[in-house]
Amino acid sequence: MKYIISLLFCLLTVASVHAQKRIACVGASITEGARTTDPKKDSYPAQLGSLLGNEYKVLNFGLGSRTMLRKGDFPYWETEQYKQALASNPDIVFIDLGGNDAKVQNRIYMNEMERDCIDMIKSFRQLPSNPRVILMLPFVSFEPDTMQIWDAVIVNKIIPGLRRAAYKEGIEVLDMHPLLINRKDLMPDNIHPDNEGSAIIAGRLFEQVTLKTDKEFDILRNIKAPYTTSDFSGYIYADFKLRGHECKVVKPKEAAPGKPWIWRTRFWAHEPQTDIALLERGFHLVYCDVAELMGNKEALSIWSDFYKILTKAGLSKKSTMEGMSRGAMYSFCWAAANPDKISCVYVDNPLLDCRYLADREGNLGEMTRDFMAAYGLKTKDDIRNFKGSPTDKVKEIVKGKYPILILCADQDEAVSPTQTLLFEEKIKALGGDITVMMKKGFKHHPHSFPNPAPIVDFILRATYK
Repeated sequence: MKYIISLLFCLLTVASVHAQKRIACVGASITEGARTTDPKKDSYPAQLGSLLGNEYKVLNFGLGSRTMLRKGDFPYWETEQYKQALASNPDIVFIDLGGNDAKVQNRIYMNEMERDCIDMIKSFRQLPSNPRVILMLPFVSFEPDTMQIWDAVIVNKIIPGLRRAAYKEGIEVLDMHPLLINRKDLMPDNIHPDNEGSAIIAGRLFEQVTLKTDKEFDILRNIKAPYTTSDFSGYIYADFKLRGHECKVVKPKEAAPGKPWIWRTRFWAHEPQTDIALLERGFHLVYCDVAELMGNKEALSIWSDFYKILTKAGLSKKSTMEGMSRGAMYSFCWAAANPDKISCVYVDNPLLDCRYLADREGNLGEMTRDFMAAYGLKTKDDIRNFKGSPTDKVKEIVKGKYPILILCADQDEAVSPTQTLLFEEKIKALGGDITVMMKKGFKHHPHSFPNPAPIVDFILRATYK
């Protein structure tokens, strides 16, 4: 009897091991766990394994100094770790290479980055296990020596090449560069994260591994208007016309449950880190250029048609509105007129009261003229008497009961932060849900945060509440 029980236990153990999903972490010293206390338990692959539990087996194939480039000084291609990673026949592969390629001796081969990355991706995709391949863009480097891992090279040369490779191969890409950009304290040698930094990395990878998606949904199959496709930071986007206005729809690799989306209302692709972070999480990103109509009736009419196209194509009935500067005017005018179509609003250094345009000229002169034309205003007094700004629509905005996030620079020279503070006061007085994050010491530019995590967290909470 004891023999039978022991045999059953062994069989169950073997079955459990075979049932585990295998994750191969391919990379250089950060993957290996350099500067962590004990790489076997503190490296990000080890911490990822702890987060995932027994359902997964996470394998660390990191080796210091290795490059993505075949002609780099220490190419990963020639390592035993690469051979072992392929032999592991994984279900999921994270590729974390490219940082060491920023060293001066490797920069002469930078035009080969895209091709070498594509070949690396293909070498895993052709395995019998047909793994899910996820490309990690290099982490930020705080290295002061321009001959070493220089961040400008990572941002301007390496990341674009890796994104193009991911786009051409149609694989997931994770932008790891912003993840620790505001946490230099967690990178004691300016390059390698410590235990806590590695924990943050592991948490982001855990989120991606466990992300629930609809693998069958493809919005482009449902858009009837003729469109062309192109590359937006490694993602496919469709470009088409609506009533003479340019429209863009960027699709994630796989759609999140409920088909959530973020609607950029102005300044396409400016400071896109929030948009990219949401694309990684299965959101769609859309844009309809209504020029300088500033949220007037014509703009709302065009957007109403755009909204119908998107929702008929399968997107959620509610969107996240995103507006920078005068994009806030666009966002809130739509939200005030369509309170049931909004999950949340995020605006950044926002224009909330157009009356101030009567007394601002200089660089804003053209915008003032466009605004006057959009609303049929003739004089500065007409502007001073204008009643169509977000500050005039607080009752309609609050009626939607959606949360609002405003990033506001306390030294904004283009739009006074006083507008935001007065708007916040009015929203709260009527019981509205509003959060203002004041950026101390900042002017109108740059918008957003280098690490968009606070914005992304706000949008995720509002979407999935």
